[in-house]
Parts: sequence; C-alpha cells; structure tokens
Amino acid sequence: MLMNVSAQNPSDKYVLVIHGGAGTILKTNMTPEREAAYRTALEQALMAGYRALKDGGSAIDAVEKAICVMEDSPLFNAGKGSVFTNDGRNEMDASVMNGADKAAGAVAGITVVKNPIRAARAVMEKSGHVMLAGTGAESFARSVGLEIVSPEYFYTEDRWNGLQRVLREDSLRTRLDHDEQKAGKGPFPDAKFGTVGAVALDSRGNLAAGTSTGGMTNKRFGRIGDSPIIGAGNYADSTVAVSCTGWGEHFIRNAVAFRVAAQMEFGGLSLKEAAERALAAVTATGGDGGLIAIDKSGNIAMPFTTAGMYRACITADGRISIQFYKD
Repeated sequence: MLMNVSAQNPSDKYVLVIHGGAGTILKTNMTPEREAAYRTALEQALMAGYRALKDGGSAIDAVEKAICVMEDSPLFNAGKGSVFTNDGRNEMDASVMNGADKAAGAVAGITVVKNPIRAARAVMEKSGHVMLAGTGAESFARSVGLEIVSPEYFYTEDRWNGLQRVLREDSLRTRLDHDEQKAGKGPFPDAKFGTVGAVALDSRGNLAAGTSTGGMTNKRFGRIGDSPIIGAGNYADSTVAVSCTGWGEHFIRNAVAFRVAAQMEFGGLSLKEAAERALAAVTATGGDGGLIAIDKSGNIAMPFTTAGMYRACITADGRISIQFYKD
C-alpha cells in the first residue's frame, strides 16, 4: 500500500523504516479484519516515529516512539503482545543504538517494565553500561522512573493459547512465535518470527536502530536471542542502521546486524548487497528471517528469506509503504 504525507523541507532528509516480524505470513492465512488490524497498527507506529522526525527530534526519538506503539499492541511479540515462556512468564528483551557516537543500551529477561525499548534507552543514557538483565534491569528501570506494571499486564489469550498448543505437542521443544509450519513440521497456522524494530535517519544526518521482542514461545532456562545483542539483532553507526528479526541463534552466530555495516565499510558493498549477503549467511547455517536498514543517504533495504515480513517505511520524499507479503 502506497500513500503520501506532506513533503519535507528541501534541506531536510529524514527516513523511517519499521518491522513487526518475519515468517510464514501468507495472504491465504489472513482474514480481512486481521490484515486491517496489522495495517493500522503499523501505520500508527510509523506515524508516531515520523512525527518525531518531522518535529526535529532525533533518530533515537523516532525509533523509541515507533517501537513503543508496537510494544503497546497485542498484535506483535513485544511488550503487551509478548509470548509466554515454558513456565508461563513473559520475558522481554530490547536494545537501541545511536549511530552518531555508537552509544548503545539493552535489557534482557525483564518482566515488569511496560516498554522495554524505553528501558534499553535508559540504560544507554543513564547507566554507564550497555546491557542490564533480569531483576537488576528492573530495579534500574524503577530507579529512573520508567513505568512498571504487574506481570498480568502482558497476558493475552492468544499468546497463552499458543503456549498451551506447544506444550501439548512437546513440552521440551520450542517454537519460534512466528515460525508457521516450517518445512511442514509445525502445526500452528499464522505464526511468524516475533520481533519488532525500527531504524531512522534524522534531519541532522544521524542514524539509530532499535529492536524489541518477547522471544520464543516455550523458551526455557533464561534463553536470550539476538534482539538485545548489539551487532547481532541491532546495530547503528554513521553509515547504516539495522534491526533484525528471525531465528535469533543464527543471527547471533553470524553477527548479522554488524555484518551489514562491515560489508559496506570494508567491502564497499551497497546497502542492498550487504543486507542480502548478511541474510545469506543466516541461510547457510540453517536459519531464516529478515532485516530492515537505512544508510546515511536515506536508501532503504527490507530483505527477508521467509514467506513474508510485516514492514513499513516513509521515505525522504514523504511516500509511505506498508507491506506484509513477499509479492
């Protein structure tokens, strides 16, 4: 879907790209009502971030605002819509990175912070550290005045039922929330890799990236994926900003977000080439997923190796695109 917002000033160039997860997202599995709900949620997130850019805000501001909208929606596996662990908890991870100075912040395994992306930004700006985890991260979030909620806030019937289906099939196996019938092995329709993310270029030419997730349905033992790991699921420097979604273990092993930047800096590849090669490395180790990226010139990449990816962008000319499917 394409539409336009008001044009930017000629001296400005700000761009925003978001994603809501990649996986087997097929039109044949989507009701008109559900498709409309996802489209509305993506548009709301996109416009929240874009308004920040248009008002002169930083790329970090735009990333945070866009991701907060998706964290507040039960449609996405982040914040309110987070999936359940094996023991019936919601454990969330998030990270942000500012390309201008490579400042970064991340949280992992938190259970009571309403918006994990805000906690990640607070770690970056107020802690002197890069990553905080578990109860320590939650204590820090309280100390800086972030909104704390009861764990029951994150309960949604769809996510709870999803855990029960997995437990009935095999309580010792995990299912990526958005990985529907991968290779014909899964019984759960309309599933997909569950992560949200945003990358932004602001009017001052600075880049930023953010990623947030509830992780894997039925995950155990405090499992952490790529989303809070700088260089794996999230990365930004002065050249490019990247947010990933997919099978986290493979994105960690292949340092996918940093791989995009490194191939551009050291290999001279275009954004499109670097993004596609980074995902090819994931495929080579048996994983799949997608990513979104913006370079310093405002070019955009949104490749994925799954059947679909929830994605949306506003380009420098004010054009909006919201897409779900491969074609």
